[in-house]
Amino acid sequence: MKVGYRTIKTAAGTPIAITIAQLFGVSNFVSAGILTILCIQPSRKRSYLSAWHRLLACLLAIVFSFVFFEIFGYNPVSVGLMLLTFIPTTVYFKVTPGIATSSVIILNLYASGAITAAFVLDQLLLIATGIGTALLMNLYMPSLDNELNVKQKQLEKNFQVILYEIALYVRNKDIEWDGREITETERILDSAGDLVERDRENHLLRSEHPYREYFRMRARQFELLQRMMPLVTKLPNQVVTSEKIASFFEKLAENVTPANRASVFLEELEELKQEFAAEDLPVTREEFEIRANLFRLLHEIEDYLLLKKKYKKSDVKKGQKIARR
Repeated sequence: MKVGYRTIKTAAGTPIAITIAQLFGVSNFVSAGILTILCIQPSRKRSYLSAWHRLLACLLAIVFSFVFFEIFGYNPVSVGLMLLTFIPTTVYFKVTPGIATSSVIILNLYASGAITAAFVLDQLLLIATGIGTALLMNLYMPSLDNELNVKQKQLEKNFQVILYEIALYVRNKDIEWDGREITETERILDSAGDLVERDRENHLLRSEHPYREYFRMRARQFELLQRMMPLVTKLPNQVVTSEKIASFFEKLAENVTPANRASVFLEELEELKQEFAAEDLPVTREEFEIRANLFRLLHEIEDYLLLKKKYKKSDVKKGQKIARR
């Protein structure tokens, strides 16, 4: 069983907060640990936002507790009445994540039986200890670049398999493939997107992320691959046409890398389009539909390549060609 960094921080931060609160002589010092647990977040940005929400909610809780408990008394009915107005107020100020944290302060104030300046100061110190410890623990966030690099390699491997399987089907009408890579690719894209957003939130002064556009580009390419697959099943049963399309997909599979050689493939694709356009015009309805599906497929391939071309500057020097097999 893998123990995550958030778990480690929570396990370390909670006793630290309790110890600090004890050293300061804070009453209900155990509550400092609860505040730390509630404030540990998976990213720096969420941690800072969480701390702000909880701080503001706690300050509101002190004000509301003083008003309601001093007017209506220290009884359960007062707690209920206060929450009827306190919770909508946190919603209005958009600090609802702080409701759980502020509830700790509310119950501490309720249990005191009398809200004095000294006890309010005591609770403020408790809040500062709990939230401050969580912020300090969240200053360290491990880099996610290694995980993202692994996702990238897994994704490119799956793209290669998908393109090879398309080539096999076009050439041999081979349908033994179980399509496992398709569901894996969907899962990888989802998890990679979450990792990218987490890593972005750990770098508050960086608006862009080196992997963000890459995975977006691959996600859009994957959509196009899914749209290509029904089209290849409708290709004409012509050996020459099938072989040309299959060879093209094989070369695409061999060149699924971070490098950008889309310009070379776009040139070759344009040649294929011209060759197919030069063929005799369809006569029957069936021939017309086959030709239409062929050109729809070529259009999808073109969009697939244009996405890569827009994503990154070409790695192919002018006049360079990818070796033909």
